[in-house]
Amino acid sequence: MTDPAGIDAVVEWLVGGAHSARTADAVLAEMCERVVAAGIPVWRAAAFIRTLHPQIMGRRIEWREAVGTSFGEASYEVFDSAAFRGSPVFRVARDGRSLRLRLDNPATGEYPQLDDLRAEGATDYLAVPFAFSNGDIHVGTWATRAPGGFTDAQIAALHRLTEPLARVAEIRALRRTAVNLLDTYVGNDAGARILAGHVRRGFTETIRAIIWLSDMRGFTALSDRIDPTALIALLDRYFECQILPIVRHGGEVLKFMGDGLLAIWPLSPDADPADACRRALAAAVEARNGIEALPEWPAQTTRRRHGLALHVGELLYGNIGAGNRLDFTCIGPAVNLAARLETVAKQLGRATVLSAEFARHCGMEPVPLGEFALAGFGARQQAFGLAEEG
Repeated sequence: MTDPAGIDAVVEWLVGGAHSARTADAVLAEMCERVVAAGIPVWRAAAFIRTLHPQIMGRRIEWREAVGTSFGEASYEVFDSAAFRGSPVFRVARDGRSLRLRLDNPATGEYPQLDDLRAEGATDYLAVPFAFSNGDIHVGTWATRAPGGFTDAQIAALHRLTEPLARVAEIRALRRTAVNLLDTYVGNDAGARILAGHVRRGFTETIRAIIWLSDMRGFTALSDRIDPTALIALLDRYFECQILPIVRHGGEVLKFMGDGLLAIWPLSPDADPADACRRALAAAVEARNGIEALPEWPAQTTRRRHGLALHVGELLYGNIGAGNRLDFTCIGPAVNLAARLETVAKQLGRATVLSAEFARHCGMEPVPLGEFALAGFGARQQAFGLAEEG
């Protein structure tokens, strides 16, 4: 029998912000446990929340009795599929109205997406709209395996939870969206710092890091020779060849500068940079091989398709800008040296050039390329390369 006081307590907990649950999955788990304790035989509950992410259309958080919570993600291709657009979740999101389906009734077989629930003994299914304050509709679902399904009183109680649960879901989703956007546009570490409150102009700190600075060869001529749409597609593939190995080997992509890319491997103050140097070099080799293998690259006169400089040094990391328009980036002589060494790579027709400091820690015997007079530096600077690029 449903306990109205127990449902009241769940509503109050949600209205109060569900502060005892720190994460979205913890909110769902604790709410479901409270609902079951109040006498509603929920067996499965899920929330389907769309998000702003370059690859993920939305996320599903699911709770099952005696199992706990799990996450799922749906790509934009899934969202555009006929199977999803014919699902009860899509219908509720589109129409903004609840949908109840008795799964022990053969007449509800119009939704094959629910066949797995039927096979597991589900008898009743309720999908409700979560209306966010900007007008977007997301979806929550409830299912039971109780004989005869939910009672009318239980359905009414679940409807009472919809609005306060939507408010909690919106708050958590907004933070998730902020994390996604910051991660997408400024990188994971920089995004975490910004979200932690490091947003004042002039806030910088000195850090030690491995610096990656790369540039595409012949980009100006290339952009004059091929269709703009094809150029953007080529740039995307070109950057993908670098970003995936950088991230896989622990680096942080900070920014794109036209066809250039700046990434770092932050180091703790007293850390030996050897391991990070080896990881950065492994990423460099993977990136070079991937770029050289791109099949759609037009025929051109340059031997190498890109140039990359790797260096180890101290840099200023933080907010630079004016007014309310800031850039979270890194500057300093170490970044300038990496930029100058990248021009050496171009001059020598090499894909990869290493500073003397990087070469000292990278765990291999790089090829000495000589000493070079670099703009802005009084002393000539040594540069090193990879034997296979000679």
